[in-house]
Amino acid sequence: MKNRWLLLLAVFIISSAVFAGNQQESQNECLDGNAKWCGDCIRKSASCGWCMFPNFTGKGEANSARCNYVANLLERGCPMNSIENPRGSTVVEKGDKLSTRKTGEKLNLKNIVQISPQAVRFKLRSGEPQKINLTFRRAEDYPIDVYYLLDLSYSMHDDLQNLKHLGTELQKSMKNITSDLQIGFGSFVDKTVMPYISTTPKKLKNPCGSPPEDKCTSPFSYRNVLPLTSNGSKFNELVRSQKISGNLDSPEGGFDAIMQAVVCEDKIKWRNVTRLLVFSTDAGFHFAGDGKLGGIVLPNDGHCHLNNDGFYTKSDYFDYPSVAHLIQKLSEKNIQPIFAVTRDIKYVYEALSDLIPKSAVGELSSNSSNVIQLIKSAYHALTSEVILENSKVPDGITLHYKSYCKGGEVHTGDNGRKCSNIQIGDEVKFEIEVTASDCPNKGEEVSLEIKPLGFNEKVVVNLEFICECECHKHGQKNSLDCHYGNGTLECGACRCHSGRIGRNCECSSDEVNSDDIEASCKRDNTSTVVCSNRGDCVCGECVCYQREESKEVVSGKLCECDNFSCDRHNGDICGGKGTCECSKCVCIANYTGSSCDCSLNTATCLAANNKTCNNKGVCKCGACHCNDSMYQGQTCEVCPTCPGACEEHKDCVQCMQFQTGPKAKDCDQVCQLQVEKVDVLEQHPGQQKCKAKDENNCWFFFTFNKDDGTVKVLGVPECPTEPNVLAIIAGVVVGIVFIGLALLIIWKLLMTIHDRREFAKFEKERTNAKWDSADNPIYKSAVTTVVNPKYEGK
Repeated sequence: MKNRWLLLLAVFIISSAVFAGNQQESQNECLDGNAKWCGDCIRKSASCGWCMFPNFTGKGEANSARCNYVANLLERGCPMNSIENPRGSTVVEKGDKLSTRKTGEKLNLKNIVQISPQAVRFKLRSGEPQKINLTFRRAEDYPIDVYYLLDLSYSMHDDLQNLKHLGTELQKSMKNITSDLQIGFGSFVDKTVMPYISTTPKKLKNPCGSPPEDKCTSPFSYRNVLPLTSNGSKFNELVRSQKISGNLDSPEGGFDAIMQAVVCEDKIKWRNVTRLLVFSTDAGFHFAGDGKLGGIVLPNDGHCHLNNDGFYTKSDYFDYPSVAHLIQKLSEKNIQPIFAVTRDIKYVYEALSDLIPKSAVGELSSNSSNVIQLIKSAYHALTSEVILENSKVPDGITLHYKSYCKGGEVHTGDNGRKCSNIQIGDEVKFEIEVTASDCPNKGEEVSLEIKPLGFNEKVVVNLEFICECECHKHGQKNSLDCHYGNGTLECGACRCHSGRIGRNCECSSDEVNSDDIEASCKRDNTSTVVCSNRGDCVCGECVCYQREESKEVVSGKLCECDNFSCDRHNGDICGGKGTCECSKCVCIANYTGSSCDCSLNTATCLAANNKTCNNKGVCKCGACHCNDSMYQGQTCEVCPTCPGACEEHKDCVQCMQFQTGPKAKDCDQVCQLQVEKVDVLEQHPGQQKCKAKDENNCWFFFTFNKDDGTVKVLGVPECPTEPNVLAIIAGVVVGIVFIGLALLIIWKLLMTIHDRREFAKFEKERTNAKWDSADNPIYKSAVTTVVNPKYEGK
């Protein structure tokens, strides 16, 4: 028995330590919830406990006071063994080890384990997360199913020729990856109504439009030609027998084909292994809503509609599936699509692939000659990435993922669901945290599935919810403690029968008028406020509300008092110098005021001269209030506008030392300084060095000792020397003359240079003249000679 109590003590100490850190700063959700029963309390928060001790609550205190942080309940005197605080748990129900394969060993499909554990049970309490670690490792030689879905419209006739040996060649190429490969084949064109195909009899018989007619088959929506098989030769044989068909518009009915290939598991013969669906086309696709063009408005139902010959029989009845519907079915059936498409439309399917988890897009050559390499590359890309997906989660349940991938990479959030670049034999881990709020699913057990996309394994997660306390099972019905059997004594509190109210079910709601009850909970008959708006009126008595902080208490007959709403000083109630009693501060000795912020001690008002407020003010609440506006500071000693010691004593120093200045006539009467003449003026600690000017503009220097008032003066003042006026005037005149001569010389030099340049230019032009110097170049003769142009000299 002693060990049992020690174990309980350890549990409560640990739980208190976990949640105590934020109790004082954050909102107390336990009290804020106003829980009436133990079950309500433990659903408010994982940090809330319920005290079952019978006499825990006092008079006028509601049952909600039993719900609080565990540390607060212990502080208030609740025995540790009377606190109900159930905790959640995690149990692994099935944890088979991951498969390991010896060289040359062939593993049975049922014995292959790639994820562990396989089943987990969580017991969840509201707000308390539970965690589980999952380990995933890709198994070697894992079986693969490949279903090839080919567009048989006329533009794909070259591609059909290159697929005649795909079965056997793909098996040879994939033998290094798996020894257990199954391959199937299906084909599609489009819906067999206008405007997708021509419905004229001739076009229905031969949609290709050119002879011979035996090389083209009638249009169809989708046909399962060959279910999955390990016989590659049979695949080749059936592919050779296929004929090209045709349609009118460019987009094809590929979504109808994918939907049927996915949901018809029995007819396609999908195994519970890696499932790959290779979708090969050179055109776009129709999707939900396009069926209206052909008068088809019923939404796709997502069910299998293949007849015995493998044809889709509801093509002209149901619309194309939507992208979201297709994604849902691919994920539900664990099938990974590989879109093998031509370069022209690759961008369309890349956009589609972005919406489909665990899908790949490969560029198909013009005649599909590279299809095997494309499948292998896409397979490696898909299987090298692990993405965890969970089934639908009930309201109130949240899941958080964290992944530990290769190379020490750690991811959280949406990236915490996946790891990339995983090779065969590589091991990665996932941490999954499950948290419940309140009581999900009405307290009933629920199961979830977590599985890696593209793989057949899954983890079953069973969830139980802690919605009631253990003491709830041991309640005493019709207990005498609940006013003569008017309720059930449960977890230390009364749960009243219908029609009974009060903490102990002492009142009947039918017999007592509500107005009469509330009258005794009001200050007077005219008041409309019940219990000061800080409590509930129960059976004529005020039951005061509980505060978030356990030390804060609302009290009084009408809940009019408290110990927390008093005035504050520096953020503390009653300035930390008193206690709050019924909303008023009761101060300790030497303190007064509404917030105990007024100190009666005058020691803080003493100035440096031991005078209260320097005799310049009065001491109130430990602080000086200066009377003279010139003085300020804590003790009225600071006077920014008052003259300094130098200015105050300079006239006395001047008259006592030099017998000059404004106070020279009555120096002995007005000046009481001790002045000492010195040859060298030195400044010592406690002395102030001063400099002043007399009426002759001479500077004299002295020091003033603040402690004893003594003054030391430098015996010789510093007077400025008079300037030599004649020297200044002579210097100015000489300077002006010198500058004038310099300017004249410069002007003369510039003019000489200019004249010489002009003369040289004239001489050069004169020597270059072309006329005879004997003739005047501007002379013109007065005689004009005119020649008759018709005259020929005869």
